[in-house]
Amino acid sequence: MYLILFGAPGAGKGTQAKIISNKYGFEHISTGDMLRESVKKGTPLGMKAKEIMSSGQLLPDDIMIGIIREKLSEPQLREGFILDGFPRTVSQAAALEKVLAEMSYDHGVILVFQVDEDELVNRLTKRRACRNCSNIFSNNEIGDLVQCPNCGASYSFYQRPDDEEGVIRKRLKIFRETTLPVVNYYQGSADLHIINGLQPITEVSGQIFEIVDALIERAT
Repeated sequence: MYLILFGAPGAGKGTQAKIISNKYGFEHISTGDMLRESVKKGTPLGMKAKEIMSSGQLLPDDIMIGIIREKLSEPQLREGFILDGFPRTVSQAAALEKVLAEMSYDHGVILVFQVDEDELVNRLTKRRACRNCSNIFSNNEIGDLVQCPNCGASYSFYQRPDDEEGVIRKRLKIFRETTLPVVNYYQGSADLHIINGLQPITEVSGQIFEIVDALIERAT
């Protein structure tokens, strides 16, 4: 079984993916994770991807789909996985559906996180990253801390360029133009659920748990 998470940057996908993974043991995989793993392993696709990225170009769909196929062939994913950050276009969604069918993956759900755009900007501009371990935290999580709660590094928090308001607005515009059509693609043809990302984290998690529990029941 599998879950595919959709939502604009800052909608809470990463937070909920960690919670789901911890509760059910599903592996949380993202586009970036898969790329880094393929490059590290030195697979043919990983090396080709490294060459393309080093030249500053975007990876073509066939490379991305090939890397995803590599990842989905790992036996532990049969227990369940969470896909975050892919597909980003309708053509990628169609290709992913084909791969999942060929590899006999079923019992999947699409979770779409909806959050008001101004709230997304507010959330993202208040995020800070650790220079040492790269983990990301909200200002509320950091509070008066001077040490990273993940790695213990002192005075390591900073605002990433990606989390500056001008950049965020551009990222949201790209999301509206390229990724929202993917949600429309899945409407009516997949088990799709709309999640109100403005709710407290525990309420969002509870809603997702109900969906996943029903998915598990169907699969048994």
